[in-house]
Amino acid sequence: MIKRLYHKMQDKKVVSIIYFFVLAYTILALVWWGVLLFLQSDQIYNFERQNLDLRIDRATHPAEYRQELQRIERDERMRTFKFFGEGGTFLGIILLGAFFVYRAVRKHMKLTQQQQNFMMAVTHELKSPIAAVKLNLETIRKHRLEVEKQQKLVENTIKETNRLDQLCNNILLASQLETQRYRLFREPLDLSALLESGVKEIQGRLPNHTVTTDIMPHVWVEGDKFMLQMALSNLVENAAKYAPRQTTIHVRLYEAGQQLKWQVTDEGPGIPPEERERVFLKFYRIGNENTRKAKGSGLGLFLTRKIMEQHGASILVKDHVPAGACFEISWPQYSVQTA
Repeated sequence: MIKRLYHKMQDKKVVSIIYFFVLAYTILALVWWGVLLFLQSDQIYNFERQNLDLRIDRATHPAEYRQELQRIERDERMRTFKFFGEGGTFLGIILLGAFFVYRAVRKHMKLTQQQQNFMMAVTHELKSPIAAVKLNLETIRKHRLEVEKQQKLVENTIKETNRLDQLCNNILLASQLETQRYRLFREPLDLSALLESGVKEIQGRLPNHTVTTDIMPHVWVEGDKFMLQMALSNLVENAAKYAPRQTTIHVRLYEAGQQLKWQVTDEGPGIPPEERERVFLKFYRIGNENTRKAKGSGLGLFLTRKIMEQHGASILVKDHVPAGACFEISWPQYSVQTA
């Protein structure tokens, strides 16, 4: 892994060196072209002065001589202005083009790196549950286990297949959302009940964390049940990836002013301010893929923001006091129904 990372860094350096070498060569060629033009202009000026001295006698025809000299000097100034104007314009176009090319190349390299990180992460995410499922099934096949132990292996196998199913859903949904092929199935939903039941289901998959709730009851929204369940799962599992073991993840739903607030907070290291927008980018993950311990594909938060945008809501990251991160969703359209 370290060797692969080293080669990637070296490739970036080589590309940057070649790019700046070509740019420097182009600018130097332009400067040299300008120097040659100025030397040529100076030669033309000297030649015309000598020719003027041969054609017109300064002593006998001073007025005609002076008039012709002014024309020669005016032509010289026009050539100088032309050289500076055209050269400056050409240099400006080169620098502007170089800026856009460099930005495009950097963006392409960054996207390529993110895609490579995604492939590495997805490969790891796929191999881990597949290996666990294979081991569990082989254990059941080769050994006569007690019913309790066999049931435990079956439950672990189901959990791992659920992980595979969620990863496949994330990949397919990301593709559909980007190509705008997915259409929300909107229906009246009891968001409070959906979150409560969703948290209970997720808690079973997170034995090393405690998920608590503070959910305002009877909150109804127009939304897609499957998508909102995925958003909740992505937010809670993202918190579990980075928060220390035996810590608490808190899901809260409450009113604030004229908006509905849905928060998922953790007790992890938090997210630096400069990373809080990037974490919602496709394939983006904080840190280096070769040294990162947290699992993930870099799609969960990207999907969550897309889902919220399609529901007319917004999501942001802020600090959780005293420690950790807080993902807050603001929902403008909702209703509270009392029994």
